[in-house]
Amino acid sequence: MKVLVIGYTHPKYDKRVFRTVQTFAKKNEVIYQYLSTKEEVSYTEKNITYIPLLYGKILEKKNFSELLKEASKRLTFDKAVLDLIAKSDYDVAYFHHFLPTKPVKAFEIAKKHGKTVVFDIHEYHPENFLKSISGFSKGIIEKGAWGFFREQLELSDKLIFISEEMMNDIFKKVGFRKPALVVPNYANLSIEPTEKRREIVFVGKIQRGISKEKEILRKLNDLEIKFKVIGINSDIFKDIPHEYTSFLPYEQMMVELSRSMFSLISFSTTGNETYKNDIFSLPNKFYDSIAAGTPVIVKNTFVSMVKLVEKYGIGVMIDPNDVEGSVKKILDAFENYEYYRQNVEKYKHLFVWDKEKEREFLEFVFKD
Repeated sequence: MKVLVIGYTHPKYDKRVFRTVQTFAKKNEVIYQYLSTKEEVSYTEKNITYIPLLYGKILEKKNFSELLKEASKRLTFDKAVLDLIAKSDYDVAYFHHFLPTKPVKAFEIAKKHGKTVVFDIHEYHPENFLKSISGFSKGIIEKGAWGFFREQLELSDKLIFISEEMMNDIFKKVGFRKPALVVPNYANLSIEPTEKRREIVFVGKIQRGISKEKEILRKLNDLEIKFKVIGINSDIFKDIPHEYTSFLPYEQMMVELSRSMFSLISFSTTGNETYKNDIFSLPNKFYDSIAAGTPVIVKNTFVSMVKLVEKYGIGVMIDPNDVEGSVKKILDAFENYEYYRQNVEKYKHLFVWDKEKEREFLEFVFKD
């Protein structure tokens, strides 16, 4: 079989995207498109043909002039992706995202050529697509976004979701179901901790709102529970005493993560507590924490994560709006640490990508 993997604007070694590429390449030919920020040439290695498409740096905050340049870049980039889909030889088109300038066209081209279309839905579309829009206009634009998202789902033969809750909510919204598989952001490996420090760690490289959590961390620091940050700009924590570790290679990051007693997974991407891209997410840091042998401290509004925390007893839920109550819960968790540690050791295999999960994934994608 030949598989075309559209990584779209994901970088070459994005954890989730590249895992699918490597998994397919074990017994299949793979054409892999990804975003490049500099000039690169295509090449083939171990069943994978790498297709870097030049985009340049993606700007998060833009003035009007930069917006026009960004729009022009995006149109050019999307045309190159569409040309690749139209002209490549493959049996399965595996989409890790959609093209905002022509959100349905890529699916239509693949279907027109008689290909199997698989849509890997990392984010809760279209809420994630519209996260920067608010007010009256959001409702109008959101209706249109749900329209093209519905078309994408209808054109897809199979769907991959990040969590069961996201899958069920989307199917309820669109009013139909398709063959689907839930594939969370499993950890790549499991770590056996060699030490545990009386500290809480925060892992990540994306700056997100944790203003309410800061007061909790300050109070814990006064009680001699330290705070460590791995892989994120420490400026956002400059008003909290903490140890800072810059970005680390994955295996090294996992070892460092394993040394902390708890991992904090609490943030707000948009300030909206009902933002489904947050509440139905199962992020890398959640699975990595458990695989590293580190119980989690999870925000109580994160529905998908809370469900697993409660089911397996692998951490504690906090309400950042209740500082005193959250501090007490965390202190109690430190006092009863052995309970959480044992549960993490017992269930950590469920949070790591392995041959059985890989087999299930491949059977789903290739089964007629």
